[in-house]
Amino acid sequence: MSKFLRAAVILLLVAACGGGQSGRTPRNLDNACSILSSNPSFYKAFRAAERKYGVPVHVQMATIYQESKFKSDARTPLRFKLGVIPMGRQSSAYGYSQALDGTWKEYQRETGKRGARRNNIRDAADFMGWYMAQSKRELGIPMWDARNQYLAYHEGRTGYRKGTYNSKAWLLRVSSEVGQRARTYQGQLRNCRAAR
Repeated sequence: MSKFLRAAVILLLVAACGGGQSGRTPRNLDNACSILSSNPSFYKAFRAAERKYGVPVHVQMATIYQESKFKSDARTPLRFKLGVIPMGRQSSAYGYSQALDGTWKEYQRETGKRGARRNNIRDAADFMGWYMAQSKRELGIPMWDARNQYLAYHEGRTGYRKGTYNSKAWLLRVSSEVGQRARTYQGQLRNCRAAR
């Protein structure tokens, strides 16, 4: 086999392995129907979490939008020393849900899902449902209240209970945006073919 033919075969194999639809980042993040139609596995994952935990699809979607913009391998930015020397990530947050290592391990332990992965939309949606159900139980935050669910998700339930978000004007602004996005997605989902 010639070098050119061998290189072409390898290139085709690599391209075939990397092109799975379930991991594709949606293009139009302002339209819930577009997000779901570009990735049908998303709706199945969100509906499964909604049935299991009671967290509405639009609340999950607005939170994932804010956390990862629907990127399966999203990570926090790198920190730099002296502006040029990489010193690691800002946190261990990873995947669709941006779950931290410790919180993800707690989820795996409590649910028995040892093989769950943060870059898998079904696992990320299940994690989010599990976390928000605990926030409802411990803090009394309704499942449809995307703004306060997001504040508890971001700050942790202890931080939410202490009101740590009150000293973070940027977070209060972001949580309001999450609430507005959830309402927008909710309206769009009512007329969405992908959500039937």
